[in-house]
Amino acid sequence: MSLSLSMAAFALAASISPGPVNLVALGSGARHGLRASLQHALGATLGFCLLLVLVGLGLHELLVHWPLLGLGLHWGGVLFLLYMAWKLARDQGALGGDPLHGAPSAWYGALMQWLNPKAWLAAVAGIGAYTGGEQQLLWLFAWIYGPICFLSIASWAWAGSVIRHYLGDPRHMRLFNRSLAVLLVASALYLVLG
Repeated sequence: MSLSLSMAAFALAASISPGPVNLVALGSGARHGLRASLQHALGATLGFCLLLVLVGLGLHELLVHWPLLGLGLHWGGVLFLLYMAWKLARDQGALGGDPLHGAPSAWYGALMQWLNPKAWLAAVAGIGAYTGGEQQLLWLFAWIYGPICFLSIASWAWAGSVIRHYLGDPRHMRLFNRSLAVLLVASALYLVLG
């Protein structure tokens, strides 16, 4: 297997597996449709690629030297997951373009990646496994990772848009949102207890 193919396989496994960013994409697709949810996918992709490159350029060393910064990111991520779960649990289940509760923005997606422990683990593990400190390999890895990450997150949004017609009744949407909220709380608890 070539190095590029191995990088792509890693990117796919890390990007398409369930996690907070993908759960939000799924929920956004179900509520707002695919098109409105693509901005979240794009922001999350750009946010992750920036994180990947900065980790490759030495950001991880900063966290090793300043452990309080890493601890702050960890707890910020836990609180952010709990905040998203709270918003989903309180949602009334109406579909469509409510201007007060629009689809997650690109900035929201990017911020989610920076507060997402799964993203940090993927960035650190990927950089450690594939770049060996070589900047040329870092840029190749980011170039490969970007489209795969976008398509992975977008596929979750697409899946949400497919089940959207089953969730037309606000009661069904509330149940769906509360199920996603429970998964986000479970993710947060794993970060605290695991």
